[in-house]
Amino acid sequence: MEEKKEMKLKVDKQIWKEMIHYLKDFKKDFLILCGFMVSLAALDVVFPLISKFAIDNYVKAKDLNGLPVVGVLYTALSVLLATVVFLFIRHAGKIEMNMLYKMRKDSFEKLQKLSFSYYDKNAVGWMIARTTSDAAKISETVAWGVVDLVWGLTMMLGVSVVMLIVNWKLALVTLLTLPFLAVISVFFEKKMLVSYRNVRKINSKITGLFNDGIVGAKTTKTLVRESLNIGEFKDVTQDMKKVSVRAATLSAGYLPLTLFISAVGTVLTLYFGSNFLMDGAITYGTLVLFITYARQFFDPIMELARIYTEMISAQAAAERVMGLLQEKEEIVDLVEKSPHEDKPIEGRVTFEHVDFWYKEGEYILKDFNLDVKAGETIALVGETGSGKSTIVNLACRFYEPTGGRILIDGEDYREKTQHWLHSNIGYVLQAPHLFSGTIKDNIRYGKLDATDEEIMEAARVVHAHDFIMKLEKGYDTEVGEGGGMLSTGEKQLVSFARAIIAKPSLFFLDEATSSIDTESEAKIQKAIEVVLHKRTSFIVAHRLSTIRNADRILVIEDGEILEQGTHEELLRQEGHYYELYTSQFMEEAGMDLLQAKRSVS
Repeated sequence: MEEKKEMKLKVDKQIWKEMIHYLKDFKKDFLILCGFMVSLAALDVVFPLISKFAIDNYVKAKDLNGLPVVGVLYTALSVLLATVVFLFIRHAGKIEMNMLYKMRKDSFEKLQKLSFSYYDKNAVGWMIARTTSDAAKISETVAWGVVDLVWGLTMMLGVSVVMLIVNWKLALVTLLTLPFLAVISVFFEKKMLVSYRNVRKINSKITGLFNDGIVGAKTTKTLVRESLNIGEFKDVTQDMKKVSVRAATLSAGYLPLTLFISAVGTVLTLYFGSNFLMDGAITYGTLVLFITYARQFFDPIMELARIYTEMISAQAAAERVMGLLQEKEEIVDLVEKSPHEDKPIEGRVTFEHVDFWYKEGEYILKDFNLDVKAGETIALVGETGSGKSTIVNLACRFYEPTGGRILIDGEDYREKTQHWLHSNIGYVLQAPHLFSGTIKDNIRYGKLDATDEEIMEAARVVHAHDFIMKLEKGYDTEVGEGGGMLSTGEKQLVSFARAIIAKPSLFFLDEATSSIDTESEAKIQKAIEVVLHKRTSFIVAHRLSTIRNADRILVIEDGEILEQGTHEELLRQEGHYYELYTSQFMEEAGMDLLQAKRSVS
């Protein structure tokens, strides 16, 4: 996994500016929410003033005649307060869910658009963590942080103004502890951000281990790796426990310190306020007002301290989510729509002096040239890592050349849209992936508007119809996650039907028959002969017996064409292909003979 560049160890204004800009669609909702919070803070400021008025005018004077009016006013304001609380909680919850939906939707869309190279460099668990736990952390912090931030700042401003108006000397005493709170915040800032960033990092590792453990469950059991996997997971979770405890300890230390300083401020207010009262500088109502305000003033500070720790915690998540959303797509369309996009592809594919590397300077292909005629079947053979799949991926524009050009029907495919090319491609992988749903759904993915008749016809072409009809629910049979309810050969046949249903002009088979049984291979081989007729096709093959009928066989070594010709021509040359073919033929013959002996015995 490619680690993202770490940012400065403080609350980074830039990342939050980017986040706020990203969430500009919720500007109106946030303004409404801020309105609720300002109203709530104003009500909180008014209540102590009513108490002061009642104490000075009625309680101290022992005149209870006006208290019923005060009681009615208190009740009315309490009802209003409850209404505002209900509205802001509902609205903040709505904002949180909408933000979470937007981040997950945009992250998923970004992942769909990113090139294969991004997936080469980043683990699945890392990407899952971005779209789940990190997105949830941000939406919760932003939505409810705005609530507490606006309320806290408005409350502190309102209380400060009223205290300064009523008695500025006592107000300054109450506010005396603010510089100490600022020093404490700066001290804890760096340490908390480091801890919370480590928490997010290790959380990604845990997500990755969960993914590997689930996806690779069969491999784990066959290799008897259960104990090793448990040990690895235990080590990572122990690291998670350590850094989480450290982060919680820092938060636990920061908040009590803030609470202690707030209590000191209240004590100072009570002490000096009592002296002012005995000197006749203030009334009983004023003393009660300041004591109440001292407590109310430091409540928002406590909330702001909590928001501060939450922002530091969420900043690590924000860095990662924004990093994903801002990831640049390596393959982009230079035009919105290709000229003559509705015109079908004829199928001529040309590599002109193509260079390509995955890591700069480490060439996979260098000055590679190839001209494939429309309707020609090209087979690619060679050792693992020779560049066969790279040639196919470049032809499909899953990657783009780092040098040179690739032409489709004589035009540089970078001057066309990806949709134009990909909608004319049929692609079958060695390990096909089926989506959760029915067989019918999976075949229809190749052509979303396909009729049931077209689906069945595609299945018949690849000889999949018979096995499908033997299933209890036929084409409505659920395939399970990843196609786990079907055998490897059955999955391959379904994926083959999915690839041909749209009748693509270009066809690519990447080791499509190397992992299936002989019977399924024979069915697919028959299908290949029908499907590839008059279609340009590239076949990456391990079993050389499957490519005898190819128009041209290319022997690839270190990204270069070592030999090329038909099956018969290459055998007559008695070169590299001849050695590969005879060696594999003898190996397969030996296996057949061994199986025959076993069946007799």
